[in-house]
Amino acid sequence: MKSLIIGGGLAGLYAAYLLEQQVQDYLLLEAQSRFGGRVQGFGAEQFELGATWFWGDFQPQLTELIDELQLLIFEQHEQGELVYERSPQQTPIRTRGYHNSPTSLRIQGGMTALIEALRTKLPSERYQTDRQVRRIEHTAQGISVQATDSSGQSFDYQAEALLLALPPRLAANLDFRPSLPSDLQRVWAGTPTWMVPHAKYVAVYEHPFWREQGLSGEGRSPQGILGEIHDISMPDGKAALFGFFNAPAHIRAGVSDDDLKTHCRALLTRLFGEQAASPVAETVKDWATDPFTATEQDILDGGQHPFAPPTHTAYGDWANILIGIGSEWSPQFSGYLAGAVEAAALGVARLASGRF
Repeated sequence: MKSLIIGGGLAGLYAAYLLEQQVQDYLLLEAQSRFGGRVQGFGAEQFELGATWFWGDFQPQLTELIDELQLLIFEQHEQGELVYERSPQQTPIRTRGYHNSPTSLRIQGGMTALIEALRTKLPSERYQTDRQVRRIEHTAQGISVQATDSSGQSFDYQAEALLLALPPRLAANLDFRPSLPSDLQRVWAGTPTWMVPHAKYVAVYEHPFWREQGLSGEGRSPQGILGEIHDISMPDGKAALFGFFNAPAHIRAGVSDDDLKTHCRALLTRLFGEQAASPVAETVKDWATDPFTATEQDILDGGQHPFAPPTHTAYGDWANILIGIGSEWSPQFSGYLAGAVEAAALGVARLASGRF
């Protein structure tokens, strides 16, 4: 096999999509039973638990891919007033709403629609799920990769080149034999994984009742359990609000999901009224507890925005045979969806040219 892609998030799937178009020999391995990485949906409407928006005006490569896949897009709902709660002891106030510039855009069906659209472009024999990579070894025959499934069964793969479609910190934690050059390993291990110290709460409703009150669905509560709240309703579907937790990961770890949900409902009720107290569905997604995304260092770092580290090494056993293509390796959009597309495209181009 010429190329092995490790990771089935947006970067890995887009790399596979490009290699498929080039009629290249490749295989994609995904550790989980699902694709998407930090793109994940909730419920039938697939409300976003991870990456939610893109900005077409200055992310043309991602926008072109969405157009190419014939996905429908719509603007983030921002019409109406914003509700601001200075503290839980004070009555919230209504104020002029915030409008993003450039406009925040979403995909109909949620961001998982992008993941699924790419997956359906790949032959089923070109990807495998439930394959967690345990060891990567450089041998006289090329690259030997050992992975296991959730039952512990082991699988072996051989490849000429590796595309690492996962965060640099997770890549740095893989068992490379021989080890990566120390400077590269240190830089990868020191690169924060964007958004993983954070968590989201999503509340689903039959209709966006807050809009009837002249509210946008946006809220701010610097001292509340959720600091920033947005309307993530789908067109012609159920409505939803989501919020980012204020509490850091080590505090959330000591509180049950049920208790977190209770506090979240109480905050939404204070901001949007009694109808907010009774969502038809709700969930908490804590990315800091996701072992396929976060490391302990990510939690300790507190979520700084990453700067793109080197994608490869030019010397030693691993020279010119492995490339980092996860979003954090993107020169322009490190950590964002657009970064996953950019980094994957650059990695596939380097692979084709042989110029690392």
